[in-house]
Amino acid sequence: MAFLLYLAALWTLILFTRSLLRRYARLPYPPGPRPRFLIGNLLDMPAHLPWLTYTEWGKQYGDIIHTQIFNQHFIILNSAKIAVDLLEKRASIYSDRPVIPMISLMGWDFNLGLIPYGDKWRQYRRVFHQYFRRKSVPVYHPIQLRKVHNLLRGLVSTPQDFYAHTKTYAAAIIMAAVYGYDIQPVHDRFVDLSEDAVQRLGDATAPGVFLLNSFPFLRHMPSWLPGCGFHLFAQETREILAEMQNATFDLVRDNMRDGLEKNSILGDILGQIDASGGSSAQEKVAKEVAATSYAADTTSSTLNSFFLAMAMNPGVQRKAQAEIDAAIGFDRLPTFEDRSRMPYVEAIYRELMRWSSALPLGVLHASTEDDVYDGYYIPKGTAVFTNIWAMGRDESVYHDADKFIPERFINSDDQLDNNDTILGFGFGRRICVGRHFAEAVVWLTVASVLSAFDIQKAKDSEGNDIDLHPVYLDGMVSPIPMLNRTALRSREKTC
Repeated sequence: MAFLLYLAALWTLILFTRSLLRRYARLPYPPGPRPRFLIGNLLDMPAHLPWLTYTEWGKQYGDIIHTQIFNQHFIILNSAKIAVDLLEKRASIYSDRPVIPMISLMGWDFNLGLIPYGDKWRQYRRVFHQYFRRKSVPVYHPIQLRKVHNLLRGLVSTPQDFYAHTKTYAAAIIMAAVYGYDIQPVHDRFVDLSEDAVQRLGDATAPGVFLLNSFPFLRHMPSWLPGCGFHLFAQETREILAEMQNATFDLVRDNMRDGLEKNSILGDILGQIDASGGSSAQEKVAKEVAATSYAADTTSSTLNSFFLAMAMNPGVQRKAQAEIDAAIGFDRLPTFEDRSRMPYVEAIYRELMRWSSALPLGVLHASTEDDVYDGYYIPKGTAVFTNIWAMGRDESVYHDADKFIPERFINSDDQLDNNDTILGFGFGRRICVGRHFAEAVVWLTVASVLSAFDIQKAKDSEGNDIDLHPVYLDGMVSPIPMLNRTALRSREKTC
């Protein structure tokens, strides 16, 4: 009898599976541009500022869009609601990363943000979370305050070089926290390595750029064959990443040996490993978690947008400065203890993160099972773009979305509303683990710069304002440096 019951259950499961497969076969993919024979939408995928094209596609096809390159399916989400429905409410299906052969070939597969969902990801995330969870971030406040004061002094000295100052500043904070290392003011070796590696990652993972990502078997072909130049690109990237990881790791090890360690994250991890008689495998995890930290920072991009937004919106700037002056006076700079007393500055932070996300398409998710959403079929292995740019410009949520309006986060009582979600940090189980650290840095910088400076449009030879227009770069939403179009004037605060 038990055997018959087993057969009946098995047959029922087979019938259910067949029925489900037939159901999927009848369901359409989400709407999108019409694919061509064999190549799919290869020729439709935009090479320049893709998030803008995907936003325009949303007006034609809706908030969930399907494209396909050869046999790889892509879903583009232009709606935060759909992103929550899929990436958070169905996180067990959508927490993976797509298989992109160039990532492993280049050696980027150590990065927490790119590791497939599984045991290795959980192990790395536990280590990362230990140092970057909300309760741990106040430990880094002294470093953040020291570095922001260095930034202000640099801006006082050479205000026209604000772009270079913010670039150095962003790297200085994370390098000090992770490695206890104070970077050089310009052309720091470690910063240059990280920037080069991250740029190469963006170049190599864009859809349709390298044939290897669509035809993995090409990995075994010689580099001299047409279309196989990716081998040289990958080899160069592996060398950069090896130096990026090993040089900083060796620096901390040398400091520990010589008694010069400065309470860095990597030093603390290695100290725990040494105390427990740990292995080289544990050291490898420590090295790669640390490298992930300093290769994932997008603060300078966000701060470029901040300078642009303030120069274009002097009324917002004056209102914030009045709040800061009333809260702290004129004889000191803001600290983290002042944050709760400056709701308008907080609203500027939220609006900045909405108005110009540093990662306009987030980081790709991937489905691990076939799925159906709103009557559309999403096959297993689909790569999912979260169009953060489009979500932040959803007119049904944010009126006049192209305008910089912090008041949209202020209620009728002149206090902050409950909308404190930062879309750019991602969704579900793959949300940015370092978001609390990044949030603290950006808020402190916004408050400190507004306290110490007026940010204005530069003037031409006849004394007229030079117009500013947001112009963005591929890969990261970072305004192109406008070194002669933005001017800083000190408010004579103590730096």
